[in-house]
Amino acid sequence: MTDPGGAGPGQPEASQPDQPEASQPDGPVTAGPGDLDALSQVVAAAFHDLEASRWLIADPGVRRRIFPGYFAIFVGHVLAAGIVHTTPDRAAAALWLPAGNEAAAPPADYDTRLAAITGPFLSRFQAFDEALDRQHPGGVAHHHLAMMAVRPDRQGQGTGTALLGAYLRGLDQAGTPSYLEAASLRTRAIYLRHGYADHGPPIRLGDDGPSMYPMWREPAGA
Repeated sequence: MTDPGGAGPGQPEASQPDQPEASQPDGPVTAGPGDLDALSQVVAAAFHDLEASRWLIADPGVRRRIFPGYFAIFVGHVLAAGIVHTTPDRAAAALWLPAGNEAAAPPADYDTRLAAITGPFLSRFQAFDEALDRQHPGGVAHHHLAMMAVRPDRQGQGTGTALLGAYLRGLDQAGTPSYLEAASLRTRAIYLRHGYADHGPPIRLGDDGPSMYPMWREPAGA
């Protein structure tokens, strides 16, 4: 999810393009293992009220309890296998995974960890992963914006735009495309302004759930 959401991010392949690094001293910084807990909380708070989140777990109290551990799976995975950009005050997180030509592997012990964390809601989370995985593009190396999250009290201040723009400039320089799943029509409109285009039909979550919007971006000048 980007706004953010995504399905379970995958393991990068050995032949992928280099990962852009954050370099501006007052701009985005690259997160490290010590940021796991703080950024998992940021993602959980940012995603708490999304339609997809309410579809996963209807009860807000239960959602608030489960989400930090759930998102910690992915933050930890991307810290190890991709790159996480954040702000100096750790108020936002952008999780990027390089993806190769083959289907990517999930985080280590993903099925076991997901079951332990989500309990009676496991089938919804599995359906969520399957829906997003079905539409994830293959056959071309790219970077996947698995999650983009801004702490609620910092939203609307350009924080997410700064994180996104810094990484996209690196992808443009490397000539690398990128992919994401927008969590709403509102965030889809934001990504359209950053050069993304729709990539196939919306992803419907179950028979009764909301839609998400797969999007692809060719590097500027391609």
